[in-house]
Amino acid sequence: MAHSNDGRKRPTARRRPGARRRLRCEVPSTVAVLADERDFAAMRRYASFTFDDHATYLRQMEGLLRTLAAEGTYTSVALFDPVDYEEFCSDSHLDPDTAASRTRYTAEVAAAGSKVTYEGQPIGRLLPQLVDEAEQQATWEYATALLARGGDCATCGEDTGKTAFAKASQLLRRLVEAVGPGTHHLVCSVPAEGDVPLVAVLHTESHADGMLRLGEAAALIFCTVLAAGIATDRPGGVVLRTTTPGAPDTVRGWGLRDGRLRPLSEAEVFDAYCTDADTGEPVPPEPGVEYRAGLPLDAPGGSAEPQEPETPETPEKGA
Repeated sequence: MAHSNDGRKRPTARRRPGARRRLRCEVPSTVAVLADERDFAAMRRYASFTFDDHATYLRQMEGLLRTLAAEGTYTSVALFDPVDYEEFCSDSHLDPDTAASRTRYTAEVAAAGSKVTYEGQPIGRLLPQLVDEAEQQATWEYATALLARGGDCATCGEDTGKTAFAKASQLLRRLVEAVGPGTHHLVCSVPAEGDVPLVAVLHTESHADGMLRLGEAAALIFCTVLAAGIATDRPGGVVLRTTTPGAPDTVRGWGLRDGRLRPLSEAEVFDAYCTDADTGEPVPPEPGVEYRAGLPLDAPGGSAEPQEPETPETPEKGA
């Protein structure tokens, strides 16, 4: 240990590596993972990608994540998309068959997309979280594009997208207020181009004192999808499942039509929830779940919306 002119001890070179290790813990890390077999197979064409088996690759990836966590490194996990990677290398004039190119893609592209924070969860639980996050991000981007197409209202001159989003936010608040306290799981489904609908999922907790807890990002996606249905006048639906202590779960539904959420009858809720969204075949009802008619959603000023039943597009099952 060396001494300074004032007599105080000064760190020597022997202690500096420890300081660098502490500093390294303050540098965040992003790891991009090949989540499924097809993406993994696409990367095997590169000689510099030396993994032969997807299961082994995932085990090694999980080991890497654990090591980073043990070192105190804040780590987020993103998806590695082989198609995007190839385009990135072509646009950036990079050789795709190098580890350096994969590193640049992770830092510049994957890290800018959907990510999940690694908190020690097993890889088998982490990957579905990551895929779901990516799907929700894609849903938000698509719904946002639909809203942007609307332009200004020919009658009032207002931005139709902003107007629809404000209305969707009000409808979400009324939905949660109407069903009261409990843990609520909401699914909004709106038709899109092609066979796959836009689906947004939101979890909320409502307390008797009026306090509402929800994830801001999920609420943004939910309102954007609902707003897209309103702005484009597409029929859709909302299913809401409520869990309260000591009582059966209840499922209610509303149909989106003419910019309004109209309550479905008990039979319509049952049909919507107990029908396979892909095949149209009936699905057995869950034991201990009650299917109830949707509640009327009071419009501003206290007037209730019309109550005539509407049969919407079948909301995605899973509320």
